[in-house]
Formats: sequence, C-alpha cells, structure tokens
Amino acid sequence: MPKMTMTEKIFAAHAGKTSVTPGENVWVNVDVLMTHDVCGPGTIGIFKKEFGPDAKVWDKTRIPIIPDHYIFTADGKCHRNIQILRDFVKEQDIKYYYDPDFLDTDEGSGMPNPYRDPTKTNYKGVCHKALPEEGHCRPGEILLGTDSHTCTAGAFGQFASGVGNTDAAFTMGTGKTWLKTPPTMKFTFHGEIPPYLTAKDLILAVIGEIGVAGATYKTMYFAGEGISSLTLEDRMTLTNMAIEAGGKNGVCDVDQKTLDYVQARSNRPEWEVFKDDPGCNYVFEHEWDLSTMEPMVAKPHSPDNKDTARNCSDVELDQAYIGSCTGGKITDMIMAANILNGNQVKIPTFVVPGSTEVHQDMLTLGLDGEKVKDGEPSVYAALEKAGCTIGPSGCSACLGGPSDTFGRLNEPKACISTTNRNFPGRMGHKEAGVYLASPLTAAASALTGKVTDPREFVSEPILTGSAGVL
Repeated sequence: MPKMTMTEKIFAAHAGKTSVTPGENVWVNVDVLMTHDVCGPGTIGIFKKEFGPDAKVWDKTRIPIIPDHYIFTADGKCHRNIQILRDFVKEQDIKYYYDPDFLDTDEGSGMPNPYRDPTKTNYKGVCHKALPEEGHCRPGEILLGTDSHTCTAGAFGQFASGVGNTDAAFTMGTGKTWLKTPPTMKFTFHGEIPPYLTAKDLILAVIGEIGVAGATYKTMYFAGEGISSLTLEDRMTLTNMAIEAGGKNGVCDVDQKTLDYVQARSNRPEWEVFKDDPGCNYVFEHEWDLSTMEPMVAKPHSPDNKDTARNCSDVELDQAYIGSCTGGKITDMIMAANILNGNQVKIPTFVVPGSTEVHQDMLTLGLDGEKVKDGEPSVYAALEKAGCTIGPSGCSACLGGPSDTFGRLNEPKACISTTNRNFPGRMGHKEAGVYLASPLTAAASALTGKVTDPREFVSEPILTGSAGVL
C-alpha cells in the first residue's frame, strides 16, 4: 500500500479505491454541497437546464443554502436572488436553508437589516462560519461550495474546495464529481503562538513566501505544534486563505479541539478521521519558528505583497474593517476588543460579526471569552464604547457589493482590514488601498490611524476561554 496524505486518503475513500496518487482523476461521492445567494441562482439554472425542470436534487439533506453576500443592500437584483433561492428551497424541500428577514431598520435609508435579534432569526451570516456552526463540517468528508473560500472547512480535517456553477449543478443532481487528486505542500510551524500573533500573520507569511500562484491546484497542509496551539477558529483562518495562494484546499490535523466541536455540532453521527502517513510524499515543505515571526500585513493590491506591520508604520489610514469569514469569528472579536477596550478609535472602524452566533456571543461574552460578569463590558460593549460602528452579520464590504453596502469603500481610501483579499476594487472603489492584517493589527491601527504593530498594545496572552470551542 503506498503512503498517502490526508487528502489522498479522503479521495480514495470517496472513490471506492484502496489508493490514489497525485494527478490521478477520480469520481468521488460528495458529502455536502453548499451554495449561496451569489452563485445559487446560476447553479439552479444549470441544474434545471441539464436535468430537467422537474428534476429533484440528489439529497435534500446535504445541500445547505446560505444567503450571506448581498444582504445589506436595497438593490432589487440582490433581493431577486434571494427569492430564487426561496422558491427552489420550497420546490425541492431543502432541509437546511438560512433565510434573511430583510427588515428596514433605518428610516428613509432603504437599507435592510437581515434580522432584528441574532437569537431569533433563521439567518446565519457568512456561509463559511455557518457551515461548522450548523453541523455541516466533519473530518474525512468532501464538502464543495460555490465560493472560493469553501476551503475554510479544511480546518476540520476534511477536503473542502470551491467549485463553479456547472460543477455544482452536476453534483446537485448526482451527488458526485470528477476531481484530480492534488499533490500536498506541507507548512510546519514550530513553537507556541505568541500573544501578538494570530493565524492571519501565519498565512500572510506563507502566501508572501510562495506567492498567489505558489500552491495552484495543491493541498496546503498546515502542521506542527504551532498549529496545535491555535484555536480551532484560528485554524479556519489558515485554511480559508489557502485559495489566496491558488491552493485547491487547505487542511489541518484533527485533534481533540476538532473532535469536541464536531461531536457537539454535527448533524450526522458518523465520520472518519484521516491523517498523513509517515513518509508520505510532499511536493514542497517549509518551516517557521513562531518565536521569530512578526505581525504581518499584505499591502495593496495583492495578498502576497507581504511586509511587517512595523515596516509600514508610516502608512496613514482612513478606515479600519474587522469582519468577514477570515476575521469575523468570535475569537477575532475578542482579540480586537481587548486592544480597543478603554480606548477610542482614531479612524472610522467598521465591525461585522461573521455569523449571528458570533453576534450573540459578542453580546453575552466578556473580554476573556467567558460569560460577561457584572460590572465588566461585553465584547460588543467594549467595541461600541471604543467608537466602532457595528453592523449585523454578513459578508458586507469584504467583496464590495452595491454602493450602499455596510462599510464599503466608496472613495479611494486606505483601509486596514481583517478580510482575505485586497485586489483593486475588492472592497469597493478600485483605487482604494486595502492592507490585510490580523484583528490585533487592525485594532491597534484603528487607535493610531496608521498601520501599527500590535506589540505596542499587547504583551500578555489574550484569553478566549470557551469562545468558539463548542
């Protein structure tokens, strides 16, 4: 039996084979297919065209549909997309659909809010955060989604990757797809994560090392005791941005943190854990010592345009943005709140929870990640008191969207952001300059109005307690 990587083992298991090798094309059975409001209508259209107007999906319990992208807008075309999803869900009796409520909360503005209370809505927020929260992520499975950042779910020890509308439509009708087995690149991090770094710094270092095409159609495997020291949510940041290096997927090893989360959340009772065989083949390897790493940024206009935050201290900023599937998890919010607590932001700072669950946690958890205690601020209160503008959960300005999108850069401003892409126009105006950074660096920079190394504000570990654990 040849020695195989985790991804190769998952492919073999789903293809009914004893082994596969990199470059081998295989038919695989898909466990979960996700789509959302941007690509869902196109996928549905192709599905109906190719399978017939009365065709039924392969499994109505394995196709979560999660609107999240163009929610904060009065744009009628965006609302039309939601209606297409609603009609399809009703027609097919799809089990997992997370509908926004579209409430008009700002008199005269036409700006809808997808919910009034984060605890009393079926809406979930960003699909990549909602998928694990709602029990759709499990080790050893294949999860496909009509979004390039579907690779986020690889943090749970599964193969997760974005696909186009045509491939998604085929899977929607058959439960299968045709995939080429990717070779694996291994990125090892030694030591414990220091208090001034997060996974965002690690992945920006990786992408800066290999470039935005350095992992094209390859598995990016993140390993070492440094990865073990990360929270499960921080590992999701690593795998989320595998696509920014061209990666087919990103993966982390399954440990007790993973198992505890999945066992508490999964909507299916069984899964299989795979791990790399000792001596398996990697097409590339690189190692880092976390004790020598510095807080990183990616300067405009590419995620591989890396530099240290310290080297960019003369860069004047107009705006800060803390949110997205990359930087809107509850542990990200706790990181930012600990720096901002008791201080005032110097530039407009927009905060967008990654999910309605994160929004609720921000209201109920303190700065240590535990239930807020009398006399102490919640995460939400600390951010609000520091002068941040907090919006409801969703993708919001991470991908620009219509001009009325919350936090969007409608002018050629300089913004520091916890999002995952900084290509021209990604957050709105094509002449705006976006500096990608960790929530620590973004929060520190919001206080000074310049790109700021968070070591100026944090030296002791920031505790996140039970936040994001179960």
